[in-house]
Amino acid sequence: MTLRARLYAFWVKKRPKNLSAAKIIALTFGAIILLGAALLTLPIASRSGFSCGFRPALFTATSATCVTGLVLYDTWTQWSGFGQTVIISLIQIGGLGFMSAATMLVFLLRKRIGFKQRLVMAQSLSVSDMDGIVNLQKTVLKGSFAIEGIGATILFFRFLPEFGFGSALKWGVFHSISAFCNAGFDIFGCITPGASLMEFQSDPIVLLTLGALVVVGGLGFVVWQEIAEHRSFRKFSVYTKLVLVTSLSLLLTGWVMTCILEWNNPGTLGPMTVGEKLLNGLFQSITLRTAGFAAIDQALLTEAGKGFSMILMLIGGSSGSTAGGLKTVTFVVLLLFMASRARGKENVAVFKHTIPQGQVLDAMTIAFIMIALAVFGGIFISATSPIGFTDALYEAVSALATVGLTAGVTGSLSIPAQILIILYMYFGRVGVLTISLGFLTGDRAEERFRYAETKLLIG
Repeated sequence: MTLRARLYAFWVKKRPKNLSAAKIIALTFGAIILLGAALLTLPIASRSGFSCGFRPALFTATSATCVTGLVLYDTWTQWSGFGQTVIISLIQIGGLGFMSAATMLVFLLRKRIGFKQRLVMAQSLSVSDMDGIVNLQKTVLKGSFAIEGIGATILFFRFLPEFGFGSALKWGVFHSISAFCNAGFDIFGCITPGASLMEFQSDPIVLLTLGALVVVGGLGFVVWQEIAEHRSFRKFSVYTKLVLVTSLSLLLTGWVMTCILEWNNPGTLGPMTVGEKLLNGLFQSITLRTAGFAAIDQALLTEAGKGFSMILMLIGGSSGSTAGGLKTVTFVVLLLFMASRARGKENVAVFKHTIPQGQVLDAMTIAFIMIALAVFGGIFISATSPIGFTDALYEAVSALATVGLTAGVTGSLSIPAQILIILYMYFGRVGVLTISLGFLTGDRAEERFRYAETKLLIG
């Protein structure tokens, strides 16, 4: 027996037999990250022709796969064409979910999709019902490529007169995918390394196109399907109604608050015209919802601006989307719960429907985990790196919510802090998803017994 045959036999014998869908998602994301890191470690991936080392490659691969956007090095300056191709491939797979790529391969090979694959597919898309899951996956793939294609076309024609055919095509495709997947990676470093979109502060075509892609990508695949099928707000499910109302409310609130807090700040909106202030205030509100593009310098935000930005980053986008964070519906459930308890009500209701108590508890648990991890991360980074607490907390929240915005401190992180950020990016994309979909909202075993109740002093 050959070595290859022996290894395969060992794998068949020793492999886990009953992995849950949540665990499959977590392990597969980890495998994709390691594969991406291995490819980025190759000398051909670096513009210099020398390997960057495993840790920077792992950091970049994690950031790309988890659609975050935090980088140790400017993407254009550090990575060759091959490296950039690896990064954008990881962004596409990580944004749409590995099951999208797997499903596309199955479609091309004309293979049958089994029950286990359908279960994992449903989990990755945040869908509880497997009926029609294959058609939904097809819709996701077709819709994603169509939207990315439209965005790439608009950006191509914008860049064509100034930068030529090759650069316009490359920039259009790369940034359209990055924006739709809420990744925040850019390759504008050939203009000004590390400046992200600051060179396009006065360009409404670039900012509004990328902003629209971010918003659409952050709504969620289920919401798309309902909008396409029903096209009437009254016919939408309660979930879709909540997503649309909450997303619009957060977008407008973020726009107004950013303008108020940064209007006269000489480091951000201060020197701009009124039109540019409104444009960049709107884009900042959009990008804080896990996109990661920076049209204004995040390091120069006011302290109040940074604080408000962290709140929006933690909330993030919607479930089953390319966005990260606490998620919009989780946030609104918490608000509804607090409002109900303040009025002495036991049940939480919205749009004439009662939200199950178990889901309210899930929302509270996820929120507590996110906030606790963010605070711990801020303390840890500040203690191990030459970074102030506010900027350290900003970095931790950005990683955990898979946003990718930074106050310019990512390159100053110590090795322990870099490892923490890697873990936070992974957990933000996979861990919270796994907890909310695989463990918290999964089937609960019946409790065999209950202890006697006791009353405590609360408040």
